[in-house]
Amino acid sequence: MEDYTKFKLKGTDELTQLLEQKDDLFVVSCNKCFKEFEAADEPECSEFCAFVSQQGKKLSGSAQIDFLCNKPMTEKKLDSAIPSGAKNICVISCGLGIQTVASIVEKPVYAAADSVSFDGRHGMALTKKRCDGCGQCYLNMTGGVCPIVDCSKSLVNGQCGGSKDFKCEVDKDKDCAWDKIYERLAAQNRTSALLGIPIQLRDHSKVNFKVVNDYVKSVREKRLVGFYGGLHPSENKEFSEHLPLHVFPSPKTVVIPLSQHAGAPAQPLVKAGDTVKLGQKIGESGGFISCTVHSSVSGTVTAVEDRLHPNTGLKCLSIVIDSDGKDEVHESVKPCADWTALSVDEIADLVREKGIVGMGGAGFPTSVKLKSPKPIDTILLNGCECEPLLTADHKAMLEYADDIIFGLNVMLKTTGAQKGVIVIEDNKRDAIEHLEAKTAHLDNIEVCVAATKYPQGAEKMLIKRALSRSVPSGALPLDVGVVVSNVSTVKAISDAIQTGMPLIERVLTVTGEKIKKPGNYVVKIGTSVKEIVDYCGGTTDDDTTIKLGGPMMGFEAKDLNVPVIKATNGIIAIEPSICEPNECIRCGRCADVCPMELLPLYYPIYAGTENTDGLKAKSVKDCMECGCCEFICSSRIPLRTSIKYGKKVLAETEGK
Repeated sequence: MEDYTKFKLKGTDELTQLLEQKDDLFVVSCNKCFKEFEAADEPECSEFCAFVSQQGKKLSGSAQIDFLCNKPMTEKKLDSAIPSGAKNICVISCGLGIQTVASIVEKPVYAAADSVSFDGRHGMALTKKRCDGCGQCYLNMTGGVCPIVDCSKSLVNGQCGGSKDFKCEVDKDKDCAWDKIYERLAAQNRTSALLGIPIQLRDHSKVNFKVVNDYVKSVREKRLVGFYGGLHPSENKEFSEHLPLHVFPSPKTVVIPLSQHAGAPAQPLVKAGDTVKLGQKIGESGGFISCTVHSSVSGTVTAVEDRLHPNTGLKCLSIVIDSDGKDEVHESVKPCADWTALSVDEIADLVREKGIVGMGGAGFPTSVKLKSPKPIDTILLNGCECEPLLTADHKAMLEYADDIIFGLNVMLKTTGAQKGVIVIEDNKRDAIEHLEAKTAHLDNIEVCVAATKYPQGAEKMLIKRALSRSVPSGALPLDVGVVVSNVSTVKAISDAIQTGMPLIERVLTVTGEKIKKPGNYVVKIGTSVKEIVDYCGGTTDDDTTIKLGGPMMGFEAKDLNVPVIKATNGIIAIEPSICEPNECIRCGRCADVCPMELLPLYYPIYAGTENTDGLKAKSVKDCMECGCCEFICSSRIPLRTSIKYGKKVLAETEGK
């Protein structure tokens, strides 16, 4: 593979001249992009630091940064890296990285490397193209503002005299580059740097920077809305968003896994031959992080045995029940007479007893969230449904708005929170208007409209967007005073209190370009996926991938003889993805879209070699496996698979 190295250290004579009358140096170096990926740092930094020492200069420190031109991440890293005693910053990168550092720090910034002229790309895929790789770098003299790309005329010998109110005469929306240069140099008392600047005659007929810049600017504006990174994949919700919600026919047989939640599996309370009723508890929670399981039909238990789990593809202990078709309700299913008289612990215990877990996909036991050890001031309801294709939560908000508000009020009382916020993406205008009307008279509940963006519904992204709070690495929402819950989850809380019915059914979407009859259904837990697909007409052809959940975070179902569980929010039939992965080329796209501001390109390397120190250093535990990195990877590397394996290796190591 061709190595598109973007820069090389300046020659010894030029570096010696650069360091004259400068001391207290801090070195910032970029780990090059668009090259064959290696986890090791680039050598230029150590070479330059050695040269600085040979010159008898004081070195305050150094930082080697991946994708230096990624300003938000670089800004965060440099904020804590540069000591106060450093007076001059030397940057080893292409011109784009030097400009980025110069725009962040207030100290003088100098280029210790030259950009290399070539036909490839400078900087990351979604970063402004602000380096022509011309090899004639003026950034040491111009304070880190490039006159070649920032000036519409590419003037290198000062202003043309045509600027007005600091705007360029060629592009009225563009600041005059030379005004910016003089302003920055004056602020650093460096106006003498311009003395002796050479005059270069250039061809001004080719000005293509504006076209590229306008396009990239529009992309970046979307990308930084609400939270860092993320994607705007094709939504494809038109398959099912217009279809009403129907009750799916009660199945003849249900298979109910005892592990359909985060934490320990439930313990079976029934055996083969037992008769059960609708809503009867058939599995007891197996620990603090666990949940109860209930029968979704009345009938006879035919087996308690290992069956395939829909998400893992592995076998887990499950309860198989043949329905008698009567749906006779168990005597434990009865409404709460006065829920407001219940204590916090009693409500949490009721939610636990009714088997309620997060229904957005994670399946975390809701009762644990209700017993927060820290003060909670806000409940955030996730109505974003940011995954493409899915419309289950959208339909739930339209059909069960009153129940959702009731469930939210229960959570407010239980946690002691003062405010509830229902966050909905702006592509669900009818749901927004419906819930705004329903909550207009409530002082403690509001609807927050979020710009459509994936993964808006992830807890940390939701908190950042709705409340402008950042959840630190390794922390939980409760650490910033927030509990996040899915809209379908609070609907289940409402059912548990108002009717006494445990979580035995859920709304899900059956959709995709390869399903014959898409739809939105209320489905009993334990219903066969194959039965649902067949009911919807099957797929258009055999060359189809079935996923449970959305296309980004869903689980591929190799065998359709698996049941719907509490966290199954969709069954999608889509085109199979057949693409052989290539070697990583350090294009930086994964880092540019990672909402957790991580560097996913390292994970396949470290997971493949079981390098636990590397996985820790790159904070693999902070990854929420949203799939943004894999979606945008130009080399089609299965990053989520590597991340899952890396976490598994790390957990096993730490458990020893």
